[in-house]
Amino acid sequence: MNDSILTLVTFLPAVGALVREVIRDVLPSGFPGGLPVTETVKRVREGLVETVSNKGFRVTAVSERQLDEYTHIRSLIEIPVVAGLAATARPTDLAALRPDAERIVTAAESGDLIGYVEADRRFHLGLLALAGNRHLLDVVGDLRKRSRLYGLTALAERGLLQASAREHLELLDVLLARDEPAVRAVMTRHLGHVRGLWAQPIN
Repeated sequence: MNDSILTLVTFLPAVGALVREVIRDVLPSGFPGGLPVTETVKRVREGLVETVSNKGFRVTAVSERQLDEYTHIRSLIEIPVVAGLAATARPTDLAALRPDAERIVTAAESGDLIGYVEADRRFHLGLLALAGNRHLLDVVGDLRKRSRLYGLTALAERGLLQASAREHLELLDVLLARDEPAVRAVMTRHLGHVRGLWAQPIN
């Protein structure tokens, strides 16, 4: 990560995994090291970061209504698409996702929230990629950034994050078993966490 981007990160509040995810996903690979911070901000913002006079930048708040709407759209897309993979996905492709599913569990158990978010994103987008629709990945990737996960630290400390983490392994098991109703049930429960366990918008 170059000095310009590191300078930007120092202005942001302590939002841990969210900062890493926003920086990595919005900025293109091979980002030029000499780009001014102002241009970096322009690319990062896109509704995710706002300027604060005489202070720098902060991650924008997400309202309860916005979270409801983002989660609703994700459910409409992800649940049927993943359920359909129960009939179409190759076992070898599903097995290739298991290392990330295991990393999610390990990160949850160790309290590594950055590792958790990164592995979680790789897993879910990797799974959706098996449907072969690039535009779907773009839409879901954007929705994931906008329905950001707050309150992960408290959940990890209370041991509640581990159960959600293990659902990734459960999902792979039911996909490999070609059990479409079970896939729908796991995905519905898992996405429900966005508006349940994890719904703690910044005020």
